[in-house]
Amino acid sequence: MRRMTSFNGLTSKNEYSMNKRVSLHTLGCKLNYAETSTIGARFRSEGYDITDFGSPSDVIVINSCTVTAHADRECRQLVRRALRANPSAFVIVTGCYAQLQPEEIASIDGVDLVLGSSEKFRTFELAGDFRKRDVPKVMVGEVSDDVFGAAYSGEGDARTRAFLKVQDGCDYTCSFCTIPLARGGSRSQPIEDAYRQARDLVAAGFREIVITGVNVGDFGKGRGESFADLLRRLHDVDGLERLKISSIEPNLLTDEIITMAAGSDRMLPHFHIPLQSGSDAILARMRRRYRSALYRDRVELILSAMPDAAIGVDVIVGFPGESDADFQATHDVLHALPVAYFHAFTYSERENTPAVEFAEPVPVEARRNRTRMLRNLSEKKRAAFAEKHRGDVRPVLFEHGNDGGMIQGYTDNYIRVAVRHGSALQNRIVPVRIGEFLGEHAAATVEE
Repeated sequence: MRRMTSFNGLTSKNEYSMNKRVSLHTLGCKLNYAETSTIGARFRSEGYDITDFGSPSDVIVINSCTVTAHADRECRQLVRRALRANPSAFVIVTGCYAQLQPEEIASIDGVDLVLGSSEKFRTFELAGDFRKRDVPKVMVGEVSDDVFGAAYSGEGDARTRAFLKVQDGCDYTCSFCTIPLARGGSRSQPIEDAYRQARDLVAAGFREIVITGVNVGDFGKGRGESFADLLRRLHDVDGLERLKISSIEPNLLTDEIITMAAGSDRMLPHFHIPLQSGSDAILARMRRRYRSALYRDRVELILSAMPDAAIGVDVIVGFPGESDADFQATHDVLHALPVAYFHAFTYSERENTPAVEFAEPVPVEARRNRTRMLRNLSEKKRAAFAEKHRGDVRPVLFEHGNDGGMIQGYTDNYIRVAVRHGSALQNRIVPVRIGEFLGEHAAATVEE
């Protein structure tokens, strides 16, 4: 029996939870990873040990995503899998899926607490004694556009790479997207807050900071600040070696930002820019705020300023009304553009979005076939980009993994490489010569 001490006859929460274990799992975007890390930091401050997901745990936290039906399904499967491994664990589900479909999650046998987007950082105030419930507690309120909810990662990648949340919510009205419903309107924290958090991350040993948000290019809206202003301020963080933008809308990726990145000694030559479709007709139906010509212009401008830059793309396949010609337009754009890779998502109907009512739905099998075609093209693009840089010497930030005597990391332009290692390479940026691309990574040799 655990021995507990108390003051004035009361056991402190820290003492009660000492040696208890919590496991956390994140679905979805880098923003979710930053928020999960902040949730985990609170558990640690309350005396919990953080364990791997699937290992013995007293509390399980799943931070959910709802971008696609697959994300919803994966969340439900994770809950059930976690409970098979830890049937007596207190299970908390939070995040975007929890915000939009709380009763659906609460109906999963074994879930104890459902927290919405505004409640996710109040776990200890809302969970009570973390004992399993016969009836789950659902705490999901309206998303407040006045509350930001600062978050940054503090544990992942053995202190090599951190995710810094600078913006949340979205004011765009894309016809397929549920994120504004789940996260509310666009809002961001002051530049000086982000600067202090970045400084803390560097002091903790992180070499790279990835700037995250729902729509980071919208940073500073309504406060007289801009995303370019933020990037300039983060350049003042002493000791920061790498700075990367997680993803940015093409219409918000300004000439100023591209020029700044090209002249920076720390902004990485890697941009992830959503396209969604190469057909202007489909972009209009999606209510996107650009057309394919602007996208091409952004790619061309980046590569004219940074010829070795990696450009990643998001694309949605099978949107309502997408004809064979529309899909071919997307395929042609992606084939022609000198991008490094892309993520192809199969369109899925989402409740409470305009697109769910659109005519001419694409048959599911056709959606899947088109997705497979684009994923095959992406693999070829990724291999071609790595082979283009074969023989180049580029800086690599090495991570913690040890797979068969190998350690892996990413070049500044996002080529994953593996070298035979000693532990001295971990969390160091060193020059390597890129070798043959092997499918998942390129072979490399250290040039020190």
